Amino acid sequence: QVRLQESGPGLVKPSQMLSLTCTVSGGSITSTYSFWNWVRQAPGKGLEWMGAIYFNGSTYYSPPLERRISVSREMSKGQFSLRLTSVTPEDTAVYYCVGGSPEWGYDWGQGTQVTVSS
Repeated sequence: QVRLQESGPGLVKPSQMLSLTCTVSGGSITSTYSFWNWVRQAPGKGLEWMGAIYFNGSTYYSPPLERRISVSREMSKGQFSLRLTSVTPEDTAVYYCVGGSPEWGYDWGQGTQVTVSS
């Protein structure tokens, strides 16, 4: 069974870049048909899908974020990452990595709080 775990700073200053990493265990991020997502939930709001990277390296982004977001992977480390530039307090949220494959199953990370504040 695949397991996901987010890591990264919990506090980011406005206008700076938010960077998070998701470590995948129990499976491969290049497993056929696997896909790996970033999802967030701001205070008092619903879940928001942000972007994803597929097993073949293709990336997909939410249109409202596509000018600020980048999702990449480090295959040798079994990790995928989120970068979000020019953050504002509206980017304050719990960030989740979500993903898996038909072979290894699917999982959500436990989530990590990121606060944007000076």
